[in-house]
Amino acid sequence: MTDTVTPRQRAEFRNINAFKDLPTYRLPPAGWVSILHRISGALMFVLMPFVIWLFDVSVSSEISFARFTAVFDSGMLGLPGVAWKLLALVLIWAFLHHLIAGLRHLWMDIRHSVDKEFGRSSAVATLALGSGLTLVLGLKLFGLY
Repeated sequence: MTDTVTPRQRAEFRNINAFKDLPTYRLPPAGWVSILHRISGALMFVLMPFVIWLFDVSVSSEISFARFTAVFDSGMLGLPGVAWKLLALVLIWAFLHHLIAGLRHLWMDIRHSVDKEFGRSSAVATLALGSGLTLVLGLKLFGLY
C-alpha cells in the first residue's frame, strides 16, 4: 500500500495590462500613502536646487529678499508669479506629506505590530492632515488670509 499525496493547488499569477487593469484596481488608503510618500520624496529631491535658491535669496540681504518676493508677485524666467506660487505649493505638499507619512512609518516601526484597522485609519489621517495643512498654507501663500 502506497500513500498518494495530492499536489496542492498553486496560485496563478499573471501579468497585468496597465491600461485595462489599473483603472479598475481599488488601492487601499495605505497604498496611496505609500505611493505618495515615494512621489513626495522624489519631488523634494528633484526640486532641491529650487529650494536652495529660495533659501539663499531669502536670507542673503534685503535686496535679494525683495527679488525673492518679486518672483512670487510678477514672475521670473517667462513664468508668471502664480506658476511660482504653485511650484512652492507643490513643495509645501511634498514636505508635509513626506513628514507626516514618515512619522506614521516610524510610529508603526516603534509599535512592532500593525493591524489592518490601524493601517487604514492612520493612512486616512495622513492623507487628511497633509491635504488640510497644504490647503491652509496654500490659502496663506495666495494671500486669501
